[in-house]
Amino acid sequence: MATASDGGGRPRSRPAVLGDVAALAGVSAMTVSRVLNTPDRVRAETRARVLAAVRELDYWPNSAARQLVTGRSGVLGVVSIDTTLYGPASTLYCIEQTARLSGYTVSIASLSALNRRSIEEGVHRLRSQSVDGVIIVAPHESAADGLRHLPPDLPVVAVDAGEDIPVPVAMVDQRAGAVRATRHLLSLGHETVWHVGGPADWIDASGRIEGWKSVLEAEGRPVPEPLRGDWSPRSGHQLGRRLAADPSVTAVFVGNDQMALGVLRAMREAGRRVPEDVSVVGFDDIPESAYFWPPLTTVRQDFREVGRHAFHLLLDRMAGEEGETRRLVEPDLVVRESTGSPKRA
Repeated sequence: MATASDGGGRPRSRPAVLGDVAALAGVSAMTVSRVLNTPDRVRAETRARVLAAVRELDYWPNSAARQLVTGRSGVLGVVSIDTTLYGPASTLYCIEQTARLSGYTVSIASLSALNRRSIEEGVHRLRSQSVDGVIIVAPHESAADGLRHLPPDLPVVAVDAGEDIPVPVAMVDQRAGAVRATRHLLSLGHETVWHVGGPADWIDASGRIEGWKSVLEAEGRPVPEPLRGDWSPRSGHQLGRRLAADPSVTAVFVGNDQMALGVLRAMREAGRRVPEDVSVVGFDDIPESAYFWPPLTTVRQDFREVGRHAFHLLLDRMAGEEGETRRLVEPDLVVRESTGSPKRA
């Protein structure tokens, strides 16, 4: 704080206050308050000027004063399963970043399981911190019961939740991503597409299976029995060995990139070349997927957009607005070198 200046190059002997930010940015104190509390209601140019002043003066809003004036703490809660899996971890990171950029502090309750009791305990823990609202990352089917028994006076939004729940949901359209992957493989000339899916209690895994199956049925193609992994490269390798032993398998859609890595290794060990003998598509577009061998064709999920939608849905609920109940983010197919046309006998 000792190195901060008053905007004219002179050192300050006291912490910056809201009026200092307003003076440096050339706006009113009310405008500074709007930028910090409801940034979407301020023009981008003005918002950028105010945030630049906030950074230059190292201004930190007094949360106790803000709560006294606005009735809000400026703290949002996030309930999430404790996992290092790319999808949930990326979703959590993007929610946190979106909230922080809008002036909110984020408190996280990490759970070892997602069920009614654990969700209730996580929400209770966050309410004791006077959070303004809660985002629940709920990718398991078992979370649905917990989402139906939340305090009615608490603004809540869910991410990656299933159907028929009483709170707004933001999520990637998993079904659409699977449709894109499956159509891509059929368009290359493959007779059908095999699927290595995730665990049965994961909502994302169910959506991907539904999309894959719907395309094959609509095209009148054979629908192989899906194989179930646990999202890990090890399970992908084990299931990939079974697929590699079947010469009729020429195209595989894998439920995530980590399992696809295991499938690629299994194919190589069996002497099945990718993509000359077998085409492989993953899901997620993890940073390493472009460096697999061969580079992996996959479905990219925009977790930043999911975080942004979840945050704005929660702001609506905090403002007492009902608005939308479901926002789906469209995924993109990223074509690389692991897919190609099948060999002709």
